[in-house]
Amino acid sequence: MKNSTSKYSLFAVLVLLCTSMFAQQDPEYTQYMYNMSVINPAYSSVNKAKIGGIYRAQWVGIDGAPTTASFFAHLPMSDKVELGLNIVHDEIGDVVQETNLNADFAYKLPIQENATLALGLKAGASFFSTDFSRLQLGSGGAATDPSFDQNINETYPTIGIGAYYFSEKYYVGISAPNLVASYHLEDENGIQRLGSENTHYFLTGGYVFEPTSDFQIKPSFMARWVNGAPVSIDVNANVRFYQRFEAGIGYRIDDAVTGMLNFEVTPGVRVGYAYDYTTSNLGEYNNGSHEVMVLFDFDLLSKLPSYLKSPRFF
Repeated sequence: MKNSTSKYSLFAVLVLLCTSMFAQQDPEYTQYMYNMSVINPAYSSVNKAKIGGIYRAQWVGIDGAPTTASFFAHLPMSDKVELGLNIVHDEIGDVVQETNLNADFAYKLPIQENATLALGLKAGASFFSTDFSRLQLGSGGAATDPSFDQNINETYPTIGIGAYYFSEKYYVGISAPNLVASYHLEDENGIQRLGSENTHYFLTGGYVFEPTSDFQIKPSFMARWVNGAPVSIDVNANVRFYQRFEAGIGYRIDDAVTGMLNFEVTPGVRVGYAYDYTTSNLGEYNNGSHEVMVLFDFDLLSKLPSYLKSPRFF
């Protein structure tokens, strides 16, 4: 058991170091289509307010695996202006914590009779901290590497942009939630440490096929890239029955097979669950990833929830 725990603790350290150096750093979501405002400040709707949250436990079974909790809300202020707020709290074990607090502003421009282009800005702060006293290397001993002698507590500004083109049948979005590359560099006693946060870019899209009023098919995709890491691509297909139940499958290329299910509890309240089965070599060391969602969706002009009027995700 000790050898297994040590192996998993060391794995968590490697994930932390690789993340700091060159890999993708922003949290990932399987139910991204319900969490769009977190990655794109231009996310918009038509006379609809939305409040929701997603909790994700990634790579369950690995000691120190990442967990993410996100809260998001947005409110139309007029036919052309929408405001939003989102909070994302990300942890790697008990060692690394990062909280992002951002406000969104979106301005909508009618392009065609049934299509709108929204341009968005995101601004806020990122709070990053470490507690290396909780890090264990070897069989139960505290970390003795001098690189981990001093904890990090830093606050960085965040500024993001996005564009979002949508109609009742489809959407396409492109965004960079944070354009500010932050660096943390120390050189003490001949030991140099470097941490950085790189800009992530997102491209999303989706379409709705509606064979009948009680059945829709909703394919979607999300591509994410950051300098120094391979492009991550999610492709999904959801089906919706009787305006209340949704189920879907997806594939994150070279990483995971995903499945999701959600349903309307009461008008305006939807809950969902998603599971990722890891297909990469990492799958030998974890039991998959779990994600739960709660979504409150309200139409400002009537008592009927907006998503009952439109077959879109949002």
